[in-house]
Amino acid sequence: MAPSAMTRWTRSLSDAQPVPYWLDDPGRPRPESALTGTETCDLLVVGGGYSGLWTALLAKERDPGRDVVLLEGREVGWAASGRNGGFCAASLTHGLANGLARWPDEIHRLEELGARNLDAIEEAVSRYALDCDFERTGEIDLATEPYQARELRDWHGQIRRAGLGEHIEYLDADAVRAQVDSPTFRAGLHDRRGVALLNPAKLAWGLKRACLALGVRVHEHTPALTLKPYGAGMAVRTPYGLVRARAVALGTNVFPSLLRRVRSYTVPVYDYALMTEPLTAEQLASIGWRGRQGLADSGNRFHYFRLSADNRVLWGGYDAVHHYGGRVRAEYDDRPETHAKLAGHFFTCFPQLEGVRFTHAWGGAIDTCSRFSAFFGTAHQGRVAYAAGYTGLGVGATRFGAEVMLDLLAGERTERTALEMVRRKPLPFPPEPFAWTGIALTKWSLARADAHAGRRNLWLRTLDRLGLGFDS
Repeated sequence: MAPSAMTRWTRSLSDAQPVPYWLDDPGRPRPESALTGTETCDLLVVGGGYSGLWTALLAKERDPGRDVVLLEGREVGWAASGRNGGFCAASLTHGLANGLARWPDEIHRLEELGARNLDAIEEAVSRYALDCDFERTGEIDLATEPYQARELRDWHGQIRRAGLGEHIEYLDADAVRAQVDSPTFRAGLHDRRGVALLNPAKLAWGLKRACLALGVRVHEHTPALTLKPYGAGMAVRTPYGLVRARAVALGTNVFPSLLRRVRSYTVPVYDYALMTEPLTAEQLASIGWRGRQGLADSGNRFHYFRLSADNRVLWGGYDAVHHYGGRVRAEYDDRPETHAKLAGHFFTCFPQLEGVRFTHAWGGAIDTCSRFSAFFGTAHQGRVAYAAGYTGLGVGATRFGAEVMLDLLAGERTERTALEMVRRKPLPFPPEPFAWTGIALTKWSLARADAHAGRRNLWLRTLDRLGLGFDS
Protein backbone atom coordinates (compact mmCIF):
# COMPACT_ATOMS: atom_id res chain seq x y z
CA MET A 1 0.00 0.00 0.00
CA ALA A 2 1.51 3.30 -1.06
CA PRO A 3 2.08 5.85 1.76
CA SER A 4 -0.14 8.42 0.02
CA ALA A 5 -2.99 5.94 -0.19
CA MET A 6 -2.51 4.97 3.46
CA THR A 7 -2.68 8.62 4.49
CA ARG A 8 -5.77 9.23 2.37
CA TRP A 9 -7.60 6.17 3.65
CA THR A 10 -6.69 6.53 7.30
CA ARG A 11 -7.81 10.16 7.19
CA SER A 12 -11.33 8.72 6.85
CA LEU A 13 -10.94 7.40 10.42
CA SER A 14 -10.03 10.71 12.06
CA ASP A 15 -13.46 11.20 13.64
CA ALA A 16 -14.32 7.53 14.23
CA GLN A 17 -15.46 6.79 17.77
CA PRO A 18 -13.94 3.64 19.32
CA VAL A 19 -17.34 2.29 20.37
CA PRO A 20 -19.79 -0.10 18.65
CA TYR A 21 -22.18 1.84 16.44
CA TRP A 22 -25.17 -0.22 17.55
CA LEU A 23 -24.60 0.49 21.25
CA ASP A 24 -24.05 4.23 20.67
CA ASP A 25 -27.79 4.83 20.82
CA PRO A 26 -29.65 7.43 22.90
CA GLY A 27 -32.55 5.01 23.08
CA ARG A 28 -30.47 2.46 24.96
CA PRO A 29 -32.59 1.16 27.85
CA ARG A 30 -31.66 1.64 31.46
CA PRO A 31 -30.20 -1.47 33.09
CA GLU A 32 -32.23 -3.47 35.55
CA SER A 33 -31.07 -3.42 39.17
CA ALA A 34 -28.36 -5.77 40.41
CA LEU A 35 -29.30 -8.79 42.46
CA THR A 36 -28.97 -8.34 46.21
CA GLY A 37 -29.88 -10.98 48.75
CA THR A 38 -31.16 -14.46 48.02
CA GLU A 39 -33.66 -15.48 45.34
CA THR A 40 -35.14 -18.81 44.34
CA CYS A 41 -36.54 -19.81 40.96
CA ASP A 42 -37.40 -22.72 38.71
CA LEU A 43 -34.90 -21.77 36.00
CA LEU A 44 -31.83 -19.56 36.29
CA VAL A 45 -30.37 -18.25 33.02
CA VAL A 46 -26.79 -16.99 33.17
CA GLY A 47 -25.89 -14.50 30.42
CA GLY A 48 -27.78 -11.57 28.94
CA GLY A 49 -26.82 -12.03 25.31
CA TYR A 50 -28.93 -13.76 22.69
CA SER A 51 -28.38 -17.24 24.19
CA GLY A 52 -29.71 -16.24 27.58
CA LEU A 53 -32.46 -13.96 26.31
CA TRP A 54 -33.92 -16.53 23.92
CA THR A 55 -33.70 -19.21 26.63
CA ALA A 56 -35.60 -17.10 29.14
CA LEU A 57 -38.22 -16.04 26.58
CA LEU A 58 -38.82 -19.54 25.23
CA ALA A 59 -38.96 -20.99 28.75
CA LYS A 60 -41.84 -18.64 29.55
CA GLU A 61 -43.53 -19.43 26.24
CA ARG A 62 -43.35 -23.15 26.98
CA ASP A 63 -44.59 -22.72 30.55
CA PRO A 64 -45.93 -19.25 31.50
CA GLY A 65 -46.01 -20.30 35.14
CA ARG A 66 -42.29 -21.12 35.27
CA ASP A 67 -40.35 -18.78 37.55
CA VAL A 68 -37.33 -17.55 35.54
CA VAL A 69 -34.41 -15.36 36.61
CA LEU A 70 -31.77 -14.01 34.21
CA LEU A 71 -28.37 -12.72 35.38
CA GLU A 72 -26.11 -10.50 33.25
CA GLY A 73 -22.64 -9.49 34.39
CA ARG A 74 -22.69 -6.09 32.64
CA GLU A 75 -25.71 -4.91 30.61
CA VAL A 76 -27.93 -6.89 28.27
CA GLY A 77 -26.45 -6.99 24.77
CA TRP A 78 -23.18 -5.20 25.62
CA ALA A 79 -20.86 -7.99 24.38
CA ALA A 80 -21.03 -9.95 21.11
CA SER A 81 -24.82 -9.61 20.89
CA GLY A 82 -24.56 -5.83 20.64
CA ARG A 83 -21.48 -5.42 18.47
CA ASN A 84 -21.80 -7.96 15.63
CA GLY A 85 -22.66 -7.29 11.99
CA GLY A 86 -26.36 -8.02 12.37
CA PHE A 87 -26.42 -10.97 9.93
CA CYS A 88 -29.17 -13.33 11.12
CA ALA A 89 -28.58 -16.54 9.16
CA ALA A 90 -30.77 -19.61 8.89
CA SER A 91 -27.71 -21.87 8.93
CA LEU A 92 -27.14 -23.71 12.20
CA THR A 93 -23.81 -25.12 10.98
CA HIS A 94 -21.75 -22.03 10.13
CA GLY A 95 -22.75 -22.30 6.50
CA LEU A 96 -23.87 -25.09 4.24
CA ALA A 97 -20.33 -26.18 3.29
CA ASN A 98 -19.34 -26.79 6.91
CA GLY A 99 -22.59 -28.59 7.64
CA LEU A 100 -22.37 -30.83 4.58
CA ALA A 101 -18.76 -31.75 5.37
CA ARG A 102 -19.45 -32.62 9.02
CA TRP A 103 -22.99 -34.00 9.04
CA PRO A 104 -23.82 -35.21 5.51
CA ASP A 105 -26.47 -37.63 6.75
CA GLU A 106 -28.25 -34.88 8.73
CA ILE A 107 -27.73 -31.87 6.51
CA HIS A 108 -31.22 -31.86 4.99
CA ARG A 109 -32.77 -31.95 8.47
CA LEU A 110 -30.34 -29.31 9.75
CA GLU A 111 -31.19 -27.02 6.83
CA GLU A 112 -34.92 -27.55 7.46
CA LEU A 113 -34.55 -26.81 11.18
CA GLY A 114 -32.47 -23.73 10.40
CA ALA A 115 -35.08 -22.38 7.99
CA ARG A 116 -37.81 -22.96 10.57
CA ASN A 117 -35.68 -21.24 13.20
CA LEU A 118 -35.22 -18.12 11.06
CA ASP A 119 -38.95 -18.05 10.32
CA ALA A 120 -39.60 -18.28 14.07
CA ILE A 121 -37.30 -15.33 14.72
CA GLU A 122 -39.16 -13.28 12.11
CA GLU A 123 -42.45 -14.28 13.73
CA ALA A 124 -41.16 -13.27 17.19
CA VAL A 125 -40.04 -9.90 15.84
CA SER A 126 -43.61 -9.31 14.69
CA ARG A 127 -45.41 -10.81 17.71
CA TYR A 128 -43.36 -8.94 20.32
CA ALA A 129 -42.98 -5.78 18.20
CA LEU A 130 -39.18 -6.02 18.40
CA ASP A 131 -38.04 -2.74 16.85
CA CYS A 132 -34.77 -4.05 15.39
CA ASP A 133 -34.82 -3.06 11.68
CA PHE A 134 -35.41 -6.67 10.59
CA GLU A 135 -35.03 -7.13 6.80
CA ARG A 136 -35.22 -10.54 5.06
CA THR A 137 -32.81 -9.43 2.35
CA GLY A 138 -30.71 -12.54 1.76
CA GLU A 139 -26.95 -12.57 1.25
CA ILE A 140 -24.46 -12.77 -1.62
CA ASP A 141 -21.18 -14.66 -1.18
CA LEU A 142 -18.70 -12.94 -3.48
CA ALA A 143 -15.69 -14.01 -5.50
CA THR A 144 -12.97 -11.40 -5.84
CA GLU A 145 -10.40 -13.68 -7.53
CA PRO A 146 -10.75 -15.91 -10.64
CA TYR A 147 -10.19 -19.10 -8.65
CA GLN A 148 -12.93 -18.09 -6.21
CA ALA A 149 -15.36 -17.64 -9.10
CA ARG A 150 -14.59 -21.17 -10.31
CA GLU A 151 -14.98 -22.53 -6.79
CA LEU A 152 -18.36 -20.82 -6.34
CA ARG A 153 -19.65 -22.23 -9.63
CA ASP A 154 -18.44 -25.73 -8.74
CA TRP A 155 -19.94 -25.48 -5.25
CA HIS A 156 -23.27 -24.35 -6.66
CA GLY A 157 -23.36 -27.42 -8.87
CA GLN A 158 -22.47 -29.67 -5.96
CA ILE A 159 -25.22 -28.44 -3.67
CA ARG A 160 -27.82 -28.59 -6.42
CA ARG A 161 -26.90 -32.22 -7.13
CA ALA A 162 -27.28 -32.90 -3.40
CA GLY A 163 -30.80 -31.46 -3.47
CA LEU A 164 -29.82 -28.44 -1.39
CA GLY A 165 -29.77 -24.70 -1.87
CA GLU A 166 -32.92 -24.31 -3.93
CA HIS A 167 -32.97 -20.60 -3.00
CA ILE A 168 -29.33 -20.10 -4.05
CA GLU A 169 -28.48 -18.65 -7.48
CA TYR A 170 -25.09 -18.37 -9.18
CA LEU A 171 -24.30 -14.88 -10.49
CA ASP A 172 -21.56 -14.21 -13.04
CA ALA A 173 -19.55 -10.97 -12.98
CA ASP A 174 -22.14 -8.94 -14.89
CA ALA A 175 -25.03 -10.30 -12.81
CA VAL A 176 -23.36 -9.68 -9.45
CA ARG A 177 -22.27 -6.15 -10.41
CA ALA A 178 -25.84 -5.43 -11.46
CA GLN A 179 -26.74 -6.13 -7.82
CA VAL A 180 -23.82 -4.30 -6.16
CA ASP A 181 -21.19 -2.54 -8.24
CA SER A 182 -17.56 -3.05 -7.28
CA PRO A 183 -14.65 -3.50 -9.70
CA THR A 184 -13.43 -6.33 -7.44
CA PHE A 185 -16.51 -8.57 -7.83
CA ARG A 186 -16.13 -11.49 -10.27
CA ALA A 187 -19.04 -13.77 -9.31
CA GLY A 188 -21.45 -14.50 -6.48
CA LEU A 189 -23.84 -16.96 -4.90
CA HIS A 190 -27.10 -15.26 -3.98
CA ASP A 191 -29.01 -16.86 -1.11
CA ARG A 192 -32.39 -15.16 -1.41
CA ARG A 193 -34.07 -16.50 1.75
CA GLY A 194 -31.45 -17.75 4.17
CA VAL A 195 -30.27 -14.50 5.78
CA ALA A 196 -31.96 -11.50 7.39
CA LEU A 197 -30.30 -8.27 8.47
CA LEU A 198 -31.12 -6.46 11.69
CA ASN A 199 -29.87 -4.06 14.32
CA PRO A 200 -28.26 -6.47 16.80
CA ALA A 201 -28.37 -4.25 19.89
CA LYS A 202 -32.02 -3.39 19.31
CA LEU A 203 -32.80 -7.10 19.00
CA ALA A 204 -31.18 -7.76 22.39
CA TRP A 205 -32.97 -4.83 24.01
CA GLY A 206 -36.29 -5.91 22.48
CA LEU A 207 -35.85 -9.45 23.76
CA LYS A 208 -35.11 -8.08 27.22
CA ARG A 209 -38.30 -6.03 27.11
CA ALA A 210 -40.29 -9.09 25.98
CA CYS A 211 -38.80 -11.19 28.79
CA LEU A 212 -39.71 -8.59 31.40
CA ALA A 213 -43.26 -8.39 30.03
CA LEU A 214 -43.62 -12.17 30.49
CA GLY A 215 -42.44 -11.97 34.09
CA VAL A 216 -38.76 -12.88 33.80
CA ARG A 217 -36.75 -11.26 36.61
CA VAL A 218 -33.69 -9.69 35.00
CA HIS A 219 -30.69 -8.54 37.03
CA GLU A 220 -27.90 -6.64 35.27
CA HIS A 221 -24.47 -5.77 36.64
CA THR A 222 -24.67 -9.16 38.36
CA PRO A 223 -21.88 -11.54 37.36
CA ALA A 224 -22.28 -15.18 38.28
CA LEU A 225 -19.24 -16.21 40.31
CA THR A 226 -19.72 -19.86 41.27
CA LEU A 227 -22.05 -22.73 40.45
CA LYS A 228 -22.58 -25.51 42.98
CA PRO A 229 -25.18 -28.18 43.81
CA TYR A 230 -27.68 -27.21 46.46
CA GLY A 231 -30.12 -29.89 47.60
CA ALA A 232 -32.10 -31.07 44.57
CA GLY A 233 -31.07 -28.01 42.58
CA MET A 234 -28.18 -25.62 42.04
CA ALA A 235 -26.91 -22.44 43.67
CA VAL A 236 -25.14 -19.56 41.91
CA ARG A 237 -23.28 -16.98 43.95
CA THR A 238 -23.08 -13.35 42.82
CA PRO A 239 -21.21 -10.38 44.33
CA TYR A 240 -24.16 -9.32 46.49
CA GLY A 241 -26.35 -12.37 46.66
CA LEU A 242 -27.29 -15.94 45.80
CA VAL A 243 -29.76 -17.63 43.47
CA ARG A 244 -31.10 -21.10 44.18
CA ALA A 245 -32.66 -22.77 41.15
CA ARG A 246 -34.05 -26.13 40.16
CA ALA A 247 -32.23 -25.84 36.81
CA VAL A 248 -29.60 -23.59 35.25
CA ALA A 249 -28.97 -22.66 31.59
CA LEU A 250 -25.54 -21.24 30.79
CA GLY A 251 -25.32 -18.75 27.92
CA THR A 252 -21.95 -17.20 28.69
CA ASN A 253 -20.35 -18.16 25.34
CA VAL A 254 -16.98 -16.37 24.97
CA PHE A 255 -16.55 -15.82 28.70
CA PRO A 256 -15.15 -18.61 30.89
CA SER A 257 -17.84 -21.17 31.62
CA LEU A 258 -18.91 -21.83 35.19
CA LEU A 259 -18.27 -25.46 34.20
CA ARG A 260 -14.50 -25.76 34.07
CA ARG A 261 -14.52 -28.81 31.81
CA VAL A 262 -16.28 -26.84 29.06
CA ARG A 263 -13.66 -24.09 28.85
CA SER A 264 -11.21 -25.94 26.60
CA TYR A 265 -13.77 -26.26 23.82
CA THR A 266 -13.67 -22.57 22.87
CA VAL A 267 -11.10 -19.85 22.34
CA PRO A 268 -11.85 -16.12 22.10
CA VAL A 269 -11.14 -14.52 18.72
CA TYR A 270 -11.32 -10.76 18.22
CA ASP A 271 -13.14 -9.42 15.19
CA TYR A 272 -13.26 -5.77 14.06
CA ALA A 273 -15.64 -3.52 12.14
CA LEU A 274 -16.12 0.01 10.80
CA MET A 275 -19.31 1.99 10.19
CA THR A 276 -19.51 4.83 7.68
CA GLU A 277 -21.52 7.98 7.85
CA PRO A 278 -24.89 7.69 6.04
CA LEU A 279 -24.45 7.57 2.28
CA THR A 280 -26.06 10.27 0.19
CA ALA A 281 -28.52 9.29 -2.53
CA GLU A 282 -25.80 9.88 -5.12
CA GLN A 283 -23.24 7.77 -3.27
CA LEU A 284 -25.72 4.93 -2.85
CA ALA A 285 -26.66 5.11 -6.53
CA SER A 286 -22.99 4.80 -7.49
CA ILE A 287 -22.80 1.32 -5.98
CA GLY A 288 -26.35 0.13 -6.64
CA TRP A 289 -27.23 -2.25 -3.79
CA ARG A 290 -30.95 -1.74 -4.34
CA GLY A 291 -31.66 -5.20 -2.93
CA ARG A 292 -29.86 -4.34 0.34
CA GLN A 293 -28.44 -7.87 0.59
CA GLY A 294 -25.81 -8.78 3.11
CA LEU A 295 -22.44 -9.36 1.45
CA ALA A 296 -19.34 -11.41 2.26
CA ASP A 297 -16.33 -12.26 0.15
CA SER A 298 -14.86 -15.72 -0.26
CA GLY A 299 -11.33 -15.42 1.08
CA ASN A 300 -10.13 -17.32 4.10
CA ARG A 301 -9.61 -13.87 5.60
CA PHE A 302 -12.99 -12.53 4.55
CA HIS A 303 -14.92 -9.29 4.81
CA TYR A 304 -18.61 -8.98 5.64
CA PHE A 305 -20.55 -5.82 4.80
CA ARG A 306 -24.08 -4.51 4.76
CA LEU A 307 -26.28 -1.42 4.77
CA SER A 308 -27.86 -0.15 7.96
CA ALA A 309 -31.40 1.20 8.14
CA ASP A 310 -30.10 4.73 7.52
CA ASN A 311 -27.81 3.63 4.65
CA ARG A 312 -24.50 3.49 6.43
CA VAL A 313 -22.11 0.75 5.35
CA LEU A 314 -20.85 -1.63 8.01
CA TRP A 315 -17.53 -3.14 6.88
CA GLY A 316 -15.92 -5.80 9.07
CA GLY A 317 -13.85 -8.96 9.28
CA TYR A 318 -10.50 -9.98 7.76
CA ASP A 319 -8.27 -10.03 10.84
CA ALA A 320 -9.10 -12.70 13.43
CA VAL A 321 -6.97 -12.01 16.48
CA HIS A 322 -6.34 -14.54 19.22
CA HIS A 323 -4.37 -13.42 22.26
CA TYR A 324 -2.10 -15.78 24.14
CA GLY A 325 -3.87 -17.56 26.95
CA GLY A 326 -7.33 -16.80 25.58
CA ARG A 327 -7.55 -13.49 27.37
CA VAL A 328 -10.69 -11.32 26.98
CA ARG A 329 -9.96 -7.69 27.83
CA ALA A 330 -11.64 -4.38 27.08
CA GLU A 331 -8.44 -2.88 25.63
CA TYR A 332 -8.52 -5.48 22.85
CA ASP A 333 -11.75 -3.97 21.50
CA ASP A 334 -9.77 -1.15 19.85
CA ARG A 335 -7.09 -2.12 17.31
CA PRO A 336 -6.05 0.84 15.12
CA GLU A 337 -3.83 -1.23 12.82
CA THR A 338 -6.78 -3.44 11.88
CA HIS A 339 -9.14 -0.49 11.50
CA ALA A 340 -6.65 1.19 9.14
CA LYS A 341 -6.33 -2.01 7.13
CA LEU A 342 -10.11 -2.32 6.89
CA ALA A 343 -10.42 1.27 5.69
CA GLY A 344 -7.96 0.57 2.88
CA HIS A 345 -9.85 -2.57 1.88
CA PHE A 346 -13.15 -0.66 1.89
CA PHE A 347 -11.99 1.96 -0.60
CA THR A 348 -10.36 -0.70 -2.78
CA CYS A 349 -13.74 -2.43 -2.98
CA PHE A 350 -15.73 0.79 -3.49
CA PRO A 351 -13.43 3.43 -5.04
CA GLN A 352 -16.53 5.40 -6.04
CA LEU A 353 -17.07 6.12 -2.31
CA GLU A 354 -13.78 8.00 -1.96
CA GLY A 355 -14.25 10.74 0.64
CA VAL A 356 -16.76 8.87 2.81
CA ARG A 357 -15.90 9.09 6.51
CA PHE A 358 -16.15 6.45 9.21
CA THR A 359 -18.02 7.38 12.37
CA HIS A 360 -17.37 4.26 14.46
CA ALA A 361 -14.57 1.68 14.72
CA TRP A 362 -14.80 -1.19 17.20
CA GLY A 363 -14.08 -4.81 17.96
CA GLY A 364 -15.29 -7.66 20.09
CA ALA A 365 -14.63 -11.27 21.03
CA ILE A 366 -16.21 -14.31 19.37
CA ASP A 367 -16.37 -17.79 20.93
CA THR A 368 -14.72 -20.04 18.34
CA CYS A 369 -14.76 -23.82 18.51
CA SER A 370 -12.88 -26.27 16.34
CA ARG A 371 -15.92 -27.28 14.28
CA PHE A 372 -17.16 -23.67 13.81
CA SER A 373 -20.71 -24.34 15.07
CA ALA A 374 -22.38 -24.62 18.45
CA PHE A 375 -22.05 -27.57 20.79
CA PHE A 376 -24.29 -28.53 23.68
CA GLY A 377 -24.32 -30.55 26.88
CA THR A 378 -25.50 -31.03 30.45
CA ALA A 379 -23.88 -31.35 33.86
CA HIS A 380 -24.85 -32.05 37.47
CA GLN A 381 -27.26 -34.90 36.64
CA GLY A 382 -29.06 -32.87 33.99
CA ARG A 383 -29.73 -29.86 36.18
CA VAL A 384 -27.39 -27.62 34.15
CA ALA A 385 -27.38 -27.18 30.37
CA TYR A 386 -25.06 -25.16 28.17
CA ALA A 387 -24.56 -24.08 24.56
CA ALA A 388 -21.45 -22.37 23.19
CA GLY A 389 -19.09 -22.16 20.20
CA TYR A 390 -21.26 -20.32 17.67
CA THR A 391 -18.12 -18.92 15.97
CA GLY A 392 -19.62 -15.69 14.72
CA LEU A 393 -22.94 -16.99 13.38
CA GLY A 394 -24.91 -16.83 16.60
CA VAL A 395 -27.45 -14.12 15.84
CA GLY A 396 -29.88 -16.70 14.49
CA ALA A 397 -28.48 -19.99 15.77
CA THR A 398 -28.67 -18.96 19.45
CA ARG A 399 -32.44 -19.28 19.33
CA PHE A 400 -32.03 -22.90 18.23
CA GLY A 401 -29.43 -23.36 20.97
CA ALA A 402 -31.93 -22.07 23.52
CA GLU A 403 -34.46 -24.66 22.36
CA VAL A 404 -31.82 -27.38 22.72
CA MET A 405 -30.90 -26.30 26.26
CA LEU A 406 -34.54 -26.31 27.32
CA ASP A 407 -35.06 -29.75 25.75
CA LEU A 408 -32.01 -31.08 27.59
CA LEU A 409 -33.14 -29.65 30.92
CA ALA A 410 -36.55 -31.22 30.42
CA GLY A 411 -34.93 -34.58 29.72
CA GLU A 412 -36.81 -34.77 26.43
CA ARG A 413 -35.75 -36.59 23.28
CA THR A 414 -36.75 -34.28 20.46
CA GLU A 415 -35.81 -33.89 16.81
CA ARG A 416 -33.19 -31.43 18.08
CA THR A 417 -31.63 -33.56 20.82
CA ALA A 418 -31.54 -36.60 18.52
CA LEU A 419 -29.16 -34.83 16.12
CA GLU A 420 -25.55 -36.01 15.94
CA MET A 421 -24.61 -32.32 15.94
CA VAL A 422 -26.24 -32.00 19.37
CA ARG A 423 -25.08 -35.33 20.79
CA ARG A 424 -21.39 -34.97 19.89
CA LYS A 425 -18.87 -32.31 20.87
CA PRO A 426 -16.00 -30.82 18.88
CA LEU A 427 -12.41 -31.60 19.71
CA PRO A 428 -11.12 -29.29 22.45
CA PHE A 429 -8.26 -26.89 21.90
CA PRO A 430 -4.93 -27.93 23.45
CA PRO A 431 -3.47 -26.05 26.42
CA GLU A 432 -1.00 -23.21 25.99
CA PRO A 433 1.47 -22.75 24.44
CA PHE A 434 0.18 -25.32 21.92
CA ALA A 435 -3.14 -23.54 21.29
CA TRP A 436 -1.52 -20.20 20.48
CA THR A 437 1.16 -21.84 18.32
CA GLY A 438 -1.38 -23.90 16.38
CA ILE A 439 -3.68 -20.95 15.84
CA ALA A 440 -0.77 -18.75 14.69
CA LEU A 441 0.35 -21.41 12.20
CA THR A 442 -3.21 -21.81 10.95
CA LYS A 443 -3.62 -18.06 10.43
CA TRP A 444 -0.31 -17.90 8.55
CA SER A 445 -1.37 -20.83 6.37
CA LEU A 446 -4.77 -19.30 5.60
CA ALA A 447 -3.14 -16.02 4.55
CA ARG A 448 -0.73 -17.97 2.37
CA ALA A 449 -3.61 -19.84 0.73
CA ASP A 450 -5.34 -16.55 -0.06
CA ALA A 451 -2.16 -15.34 -1.74
CA HIS A 452 -1.69 -18.57 -3.75
CA ALA A 453 -5.05 -19.09 -5.49
CA GLY A 454 -6.56 -20.91 -2.54
CA ARG A 455 -3.98 -23.73 -2.46
CA ARG A 456 -3.93 -25.24 1.02
CA ASN A 457 -0.62 -26.33 2.47
CA LEU A 458 0.09 -29.56 4.35
CA TRP A 459 -0.93 -28.05 7.70
CA LEU A 460 -4.35 -26.99 6.44
CA ARG A 461 -4.90 -30.27 4.61
CA THR A 462 -4.10 -32.13 7.82
CA LEU A 463 -6.58 -30.01 9.78
CA ASP A 464 -9.18 -30.66 7.06
CA ARG A 465 -8.73 -34.42 7.42
CA LEU A 466 -9.05 -34.17 11.20
CA GLY A 467 -12.13 -31.95 10.98
CA LEU A 468 -10.39 -29.13 12.82
CA GLY A 469 -10.24 -25.42 12.10
CA PHE A 470 -10.00 -21.85 13.27
CA ASP A 471 -12.39 -19.14 12.14
CA SER A 472 -14.28 -16.04 13.18
